[in-house]
Amino acid sequence: MPKKKTHKGLAKRIKVTATGKLLHRQAGKSHLLGKKSSRRRRRLSHNKELSPGEERIVRRLLGR
Repeated sequence: MPKKKTHKGLAKRIKVTATGKLLHRQAGKSHLLGKKSSRRRRRLSHNKELSPGEERIVRRLLGR
């Protein structure tokens, strides 16, 4: 049986912490920032943990 390949596009967007949690960058902070409040921009800058449903799919794509 062939080896499982890591989905490289996804691997560049996801960070795995030491405890095994999966973190991703939040959407909405690349452009059109002038109309967004400072509070909203600040909160978007933090990484978020993946939801349990997505986590199962992503782990399979990452080969974990």
